[in-house]
Amino acid sequence: MNPNAARVKIPAMSELARELSRTVEGEVRFDHYSRLLYSTDASIYQIEPLGVVLPKHRGDVEQVVRVAASQGAPILPRGGGTSLAGQAVGEAVIIDFSKYMNQVLELCTEEGWIRVQPGLVQDVMSAYLKPHGFRFGPETATSSRANLGGMVGNNSAGARSLIYGKTVDHVIEVTAILADGSEAVFGPVPRKDLASKTTGNSLEAGIYRKALQLAEEYRSDIEARYPKIPRRVSGYNLDELLHPDEVNLSKLIVGSEGTLATVVEAKLKLVPLPAATGMAVLHLDGLLPALETAVEVLEHGPSAVELVDHMVLKMARESLEFSRRLNFIQGDPHDLILVEFYGDSREEVVSKLERLESRLGKTAQAVVNLVEPADLANVWEVRKASLGLLLGLPGDKKPIAFVEDTAVLPERLPGYIRRFQEILDQHQTVGCFYAHAGAGCLHIRPLINLKEGAEVEKMHRLAEEICDLVLEHGGAMSGEHGDGLARSHFNEKVFGQRVYRAFRELKASYDPKGIMNPGKVVDAPSMTDDLRYGASYKAREIATVFPYRHEGGFARAIEFCNGNGACRKTQEGTMCPSYMVTLEEEHSTRGRANALRAVLDGRLPPEEWTSDRLYQVMELCVSCKGCKAECPSNVDMARLKSEYLALYHEKHRYSLREQLVTRADMAGRAGVAGAPFSNWVIRQGWFRWILERTLGLDRRRSLPPYARKSFESWFHGRGGGVTARSGSQKRVVLFHDTFMNYHEPEVGVAATRLLEAAGFEVVLAKQNCCGRPALSKGMLDKARSLARSNIKSLHPYVAEGCVIVGCEPSCLLSFRDEYPDLVPGPEAEEVAGATFLLEEFFLKNNLSLEVTSPPGDVLVHGHCHQKALVGTESMVSFLEKSGARVRVVDSGCCGMAGAFGYESEHYDISVKMAERRLLPAVREASEDTVIVAPGTSCRHQIKDGTGRRAYHPAEVVARAAGL
Repeated sequence: MNPNAARVKIPAMSELARELSRTVEGEVRFDHYSRLLYSTDASIYQIEPLGVVLPKHRGDVEQVVRVAASQGAPILPRGGGTSLAGQAVGEAVIIDFSKYMNQVLELCTEEGWIRVQPGLVQDVMSAYLKPHGFRFGPETATSSRANLGGMVGNNSAGARSLIYGKTVDHVIEVTAILADGSEAVFGPVPRKDLASKTTGNSLEAGIYRKALQLAEEYRSDIEARYPKIPRRVSGYNLDELLHPDEVNLSKLIVGSEGTLATVVEAKLKLVPLPAATGMAVLHLDGLLPALETAVEVLEHGPSAVELVDHMVLKMARESLEFSRRLNFIQGDPHDLILVEFYGDSREEVVSKLERLESRLGKTAQAVVNLVEPADLANVWEVRKASLGLLLGLPGDKKPIAFVEDTAVLPERLPGYIRRFQEILDQHQTVGCFYAHAGAGCLHIRPLINLKEGAEVEKMHRLAEEICDLVLEHGGAMSGEHGDGLARSHFNEKVFGQRVYRAFRELKASYDPKGIMNPGKVVDAPSMTDDLRYGASYKAREIATVFPYRHEGGFARAIEFCNGNGACRKTQEGTMCPSYMVTLEEEHSTRGRANALRAVLDGRLPPEEWTSDRLYQVMELCVSCKGCKAECPSNVDMARLKSEYLALYHEKHRYSLREQLVTRADMAGRAGVAGAPFSNWVIRQGWFRWILERTLGLDRRRSLPPYARKSFESWFHGRGGGVTARSGSQKRVVLFHDTFMNYHEPEVGVAATRLLEAAGFEVVLAKQNCCGRPALSKGMLDKARSLARSNIKSLHPYVAEGCVIVGCEPSCLLSFRDEYPDLVPGPEAEEVAGATFLLEEFFLKNNLSLEVTSPPGDVLVHGHCHQKALVGTESMVSFLEKSGARVRVVDSGCCGMAGAFGYESEHYDISVKMAERRLLPAVREASEDTVIVAPGTSCRHQIKDGTGRRAYHPAEVVARAAGL
């Protein structure tokens, strides 16, 4: 650690917090939970910060730095917390820009630049720029949550560095707060004008003087010791000081990891969007042949050349979300090389692909050429998920980031990797290989169990040997992900004593007191200090209802969260609905996992399981299941929350509201029996007022009306159903969920008529609630009892060869998702395997009906559980076969989430979730567009929010078929 870095004693924290709270307009958080939530990033490290500040503007940042400097407290600027080397953790005051300082400030399309705040997420900026025909050149795999400030601090590059280089090549100017709280604007200064910058006693003037001195004194050392490769982000960018015509100190800030100054604005150069894009997916039979092919491909002028290895492919096949995206793979290749081309037209791109295939067609096992945007997006989604997929490996041995970012000249890569593998073999471990083959920068992650002391030592020995190998090949220890805590200690060895001395002098000129993110780049601790999981780590074992067989127990299920932050995305998908509207770390899946893990590993006492504060962290998880699919590591926070609530309610009694929610079937029977009077009552203001005061059901939310006749009554009283003509395979069980039965029998009627029109006999089994409400409230014993009852009722039909068909995704998919774990055994597995949503069943059996009245334009909002567990493809196909022109809204969660949207304390956030995408899309749809939503809660939210009725797919298709 930097000997000049003053460390704040714990007793001084209260005074520091008071002074910051007095001077900062933004949020100041020094409570224990906030410190725990910010103690990790996407690396292997964990350090509890002094506190967290969420500034609202640059004036706040100035105040934070001034107060910290006056008290000798370190500060650490942070964005999305996606750093892989530990840059974003430290015993410091963390400045989190992501909640408030996340705006585009200025765009100049004529000159091709943009000015942004540091908390702006790259994908948000990309969406803003797309209509203008521009993009930012570097694009990280974490672009869905990576902040621009972090990309500047890390000198990020991404897959297309072959044509765009690194972030340093695109930064024009930065506005920064220096270590004394003063503001400086660093941009290009002609050498003839430098005198004005070096004059005076300000910290900024001293920085300019020192920078010019270092460039002169160490010029020959910089030229000799800096690796001559395209991808080097280790150390400070002293080589940028050697420019003959101008000096631009913003280039020194880039890649400095917050150790020199705190960026509050950045002016960035933009590049035009390509007119056309295509990709060749080369299937290879081994790693070394793939790398040799990657070098050969460079002669064709690609925009990107990426490697995806067999371990990534294996994990993708086992992922709910990413297995659905692998349609670009033929057979079972060992490795893939992805070759992307840009062009001025589609014809030009196709020509490039054809030339490549002509040259390499015999080398590769197969070549798949892609030009459609949706196909290209699929490939990139899988490639970007590589890290998270690998970290989803079960067990304690994980692919660890510590030498994963080395870089050499591309032509030296095959020989370098051959030697790298030999070193891994000598240490009896294996590695995962992926990413930027064309740039000579592979991400290589050896499998290490950091919970064992011998394995920690192995990691250290491997790092030393790999460093020697890197130097032998003229490479860099980091080609993209920076130094942080993992690699800073190698900088003296890599750059030599003289250049390292220059690094320290530069750091001291910017940061005389050593308060700016100390321990990074220079004066670093050992790489084995402050590990999240070390030899002394031990998680407390607790009794659970779910077995967590795949994960290896409850604690390991939580540890599947590796901190990659995919749950912080806001531009697409479902995960994580509450984070998308609050931008609060504790409302992300990562934040919740960190809090739960803190109780298990002893950083929080066991009694915290039942504390109000932990309940607050878990409360806004709406159990959407988005994380189970969209988190590359498949963290199932919905299940973890159910388990948590079961433990919480061992101390806290269930409220009357919670008990009533899990008995919606009882209320349904009473409501149908009393209809239409019951419907008159639930519409009355006085009744809604009573419910709000007694049960906390918000009066602004309408209540679902009761049917005059239940679906069961209609079904058994109708007569004339289809009788199976060819045995049990023409017989299906329709699971009539509670809402179908008592509130929306028209859905069941439509489903019945569709199945019968397709030639199937429809039968109803004895029905109990599926258990989803009980799961959502943590009543796991009740959920297990209901599951056992339903399995007992349904299994005899399955044993005869029948299948179970249902319409409500949250109900039916519990049979496939939770039942096999709630009631382990062959009967549950067989019921799960025979259960299908209506549209899945039609697609699986290739069923179609004669269409008499096509529905025209259809706007579809998929149910969260449907999107996570089975996808929406079968529903779209089902509707399209009825003649519908389907548009699926990427609307995330509707916000209702069962009872969540009814509850007074959650009503507002429920509406905010819906207003992100869903409700505006419905309002913008023309009057003759049919709105479709398979979830009853989703249909309710649409009705309340827009006044428009949404239909179940079964209703739309049945009407189209004249049924």
